[in-house]
Amino acid sequence: MTSAGITLNEAITAVVMEKRAVGFKYVAEERVLTRFAVFCRTEFGGLQAPTQASVEAWIAAAHRRGVAPATVQTLVAPVRELARWLGRRGIPAYVLPTGTLPRPARYVPHIFTDAELAGLFAQTDRCHPDVQVPVRHLLMPVLFRTIYACGLRVSEARLLRLDDVDTGTGVLRLRDAKGGKDRQVPVSEPLRIRLADYDARVAAHPGPGNGDWFFPGRAGLPLTLGNIEKNFRRFLWQARIPHGGRGHGPRVHDLRHTFVVNNLRSWFAAGQDVGALLPVLQTYLGHSSIADTAYYLRLTAESYPDITARIHHVLGDVVPPLTTGPCHGH
Repeated sequence: MTSAGITLNEAITAVVMEKRAVGFKYVAEERVLTRFAVFCRTEFGGLQAPTQASVEAWIAAAHRRGVAPATVQTLVAPVRELARWLGRRGIPAYVLPTGTLPRPARYVPHIFTDAELAGLFAQTDRCHPDVQVPVRHLLMPVLFRTIYACGLRVSEARLLRLDDVDTGTGVLRLRDAKGGKDRQVPVSEPLRIRLADYDARVAAHPGPGNGDWFFPGRAGLPLTLGNIEKNFRRFLWQARIPHGGRGHGPRVHDLRHTFVVNNLRSWFAAGQDVGALLPVLQTYLGHSSIADTAYYLRLTAESYPDITARIHHVLGDVVPPLTTGPCHGH
């Protein structure tokens, strides 16, 4: 027990509840804290609050496993939050000072060219059925086109339920997306037709039930992130699009980045009032801040230098430097 009579597990439960009460999902963070509690129980004899020794040992264990610097940050941040929570209640706990860990190298999103997109989607169309995911050959061409054409986060696409996709009106309902918000995303007519055809073909496909997921995985569950990533890497290889290896791109999330950049590029080319349209794009993407959306203006300028001057003329200093751009998941 801690000096205030709170066990480590009780403190973790309280932190998670507090975070969720203000809108955070805190699912991955809860898993990290649960693992940290097990680590403390096995390595430090049931320690009930983070100490400098336990936190440093936690970090050292991650380094021994060869964990990437960015992932180490995700293993430390929830533990730091736990220690702060305990400290606010007068319970001694070690808070790892900010800046102790080296900053991970900034990932620069890969903006797919039109030819790369065509090649990638062509390979998804050649996908074969799979024993574990019998409708894979139907699913993959539509999944990746939907992520790109709607600028979705990967989890927003994979967690779509059957009643979230209105193939009649062409509207996707994204439930409990980042920030705990719901939003509706209209799709283009060609994509609506493709979604309707896919839905009908999956419904008529023989085999085990798909649950209520629009993009089903195994045993009636949604596709896993790992399954999507594995297939994406294969499609990249087949399309002869180089991959930089672990920690490098292209990533599936770069399809979302490419969607935004291509929309901005087309608006500039058509002479649209991009400043007025930026809040519309913000709502469509589910960004909580206009700065998250404005980040893509810099990315667009770097991908298409010929429109840099127009970007700065329209929005000037509202364009943040690329180093402050949104992290994975925006």
